[in-house]
Amino acid sequence: MAKSTLLIKVRDNELKDLSAIYNVQQHIEDEPRAAFLAQSGGTVDAVLTNGSLGVSPEEMAAMTGLKIICCLGAGYEGVDLDLCRQRGIMVTHGPGTNDTAVADHTMALLFAIIRDIPHFDALVKSGGWKTVNTSRPMINGKTLGIYAMGRIGLHVAKRARAFDMPVHYYNRNKRNDVDYVYENSLMDLATVSDYLIVIAPGGDDTFHTVNAEVLKALGPTGYLISMGRGSVVDTDAMIAALNSGTIAGAGLDVFETEPDIPVELREAKNIIFSPHIAGRAPETRTIMIDLFRNNLKNVLAGEAPVTPVPELAGG
Repeated sequence: MAKSTLLIKVRDNELKDLSAIYNVQQHIEDEPRAAFLAQSGGTVDAVLTNGSLGVSPEEMAAMTGLKIICCLGAGYEGVDLDLCRQRGIMVTHGPGTNDTAVADHTMALLFAIIRDIPHFDALVKSGGWKTVNTSRPMINGKTLGIYAMGRIGLHVAKRARAFDMPVHYYNRNKRNDVDYVYENSLMDLATVSDYLIVIAPGGDDTFHTVNAEVLKALGPTGYLISMGRGSVVDTDAMIAALNSGTIAGAGLDVFETEPDIPVELREAKNIIFSPHIAGRAPETRTIMIDLFRNNLKNVLAGEAPVTPVPELAGG
């Protein structure tokens, strides 16, 4: 029996042994992938991607025999679910596989920007030392705002409580299973927060919801940490807010145009970055890859997936 063909759009060392089971076509770059799909797209049974990369409608059109799209991680905003439903293509994801790693990284970025760790590290390594007026804000006791109190938000809130931080949050709906303070709007959340954590998913509903008005409400002593999807934060508004002192600083793991980052953002005042790696840890990666393998195996065998996206769970 011929092997099923798997198109891989992501890079991961733990995927190297898949060729023993599948006909693996790993095309990370756009042009080689487009060339492969133009010639052999009809042979592809499955795609491995992530929420940011997704699968474009044009790519899907070339893959006439596509049965399943697997997204590493919880996000799947880059996949057209209506189109998948029309064609009977299953979409799976990895909810909960990297929540704790993202929460850890969120706190790391928060500490790094507030205490200005990268700057002081570079200063000492270059032979410098502190100045008389060197002083950075504390974390302890400050109000933490969380935009999207899902699984990751709950982990972040738990960590924040260890630092005696009052936790406020904004969701589409108030949660009845937590005692954190619910705010009725994102503007209200930004107004009461010293530090605002953005963990909202991507998509039309959240596009640029963190805009100039929200950043103004966060204020000149407020810090923004963006961890969900880059599209949630208006990049131009954030650049303007950083350079004008509208907010005090920002730590970003996700970007609206990643992997390309505008030079104006890279050179903005008081900002630090990590390259969308918050969920990456050996422990979580193993769980994520195992879940992907099980989803792929089940669907190609005609069985139900382990973690279909909620919108297609009954299909």
